[in-house]
Amino acid sequence: MKEIKVAEITKTIRKLCIDANYYLSGDIRNKLTKSREKETWDIAKGVLDKILINADIARNEKMPMCQDTGMTCVFIEIGQEVHVVGGSLEDAINKGVAAGYEDGFLRKSVVKDPIDRVNTKDNTPAIIYYDIVQGDKFKITVAPKGFGSENMSQIKMLKPSDGLKGVKEFILKVVKEAGPNPCPPIVVGVGIGGTFDKAANLAKRAAVRPTEEVSSKPFYANLEKELKEEINKLGIGPQGFGGKTTALAVNIETYPTHIAGLPVAVNINCHAARHATKEL
Repeated sequence: MKEIKVAEITKTIRKLCIDANYYLSGDIRNKLTKSREKETWDIAKGVLDKILINADIARNEKMPMCQDTGMTCVFIEIGQEVHVVGGSLEDAINKGVAAGYEDGFLRKSVVKDPIDRVNTKDNTPAIIYYDIVQGDKFKITVAPKGFGSENMSQIKMLKPSDGLKGVKEFILKVVKEAGPNPCPPIVVGVGIGGTFDKAANLAKRAAVRPTEEVSSKPFYANLEKELKEEINKLGIGPQGFGGKTTALAVNIETYPTHIAGLPVAVNINCHAARHATKEL
């Protein structure tokens, strides 16, 4: 059985928190660059140029791409043959987040209670998702989630009779209502199926899926393409100034659901769609 020490997990989480905030991922940079090449609206081109320049400054000067360094979402894929030793896994994750936000000079945005609003002063606790998988893999993805985009997310419990038409209409409605608020061009994560909470979880996972990956199900791969085209026809454009580029990607994840339900959740990521991954 493979053993992983909690100290190694803490060290890795610390670095991933910093990397995700400092360095624009390659897939997002490619999407932004290609979108810039296709734009015909000068203002949209200029905004995309500035986004890329901002990312270059952040990388070169080792500073956050955005002042909102997010609430830290951590996805853990842990193999059944992995034994975590030396302490609590959850404590190790939160220690890594605290260290990353302190050492990386990242804004600490988490409050202890949603009503009292007292800052925890270390950006913990993280939002942690665990997946048990086969083998001895231990994969960590850190995705700092800013709330300019998070606040634009919605969920709706559609009726089965609403069908595909209702699903499309709801997704487009969410993006229209979001407008410029989530700092477009955006990544649109969609979760369809399961229960109320499962749909939201699927949407969150879809929002951090690499934008160059399409759904493994041909029907949903085509739906992703169709929805992206429809969203980009809305003309919201980069930072809301108009143009062809409102969405960099639409990612859809699905799950079986009840005969009486059709849950649909939309989780929006800003143009940075920050995430960093490492396998131990």
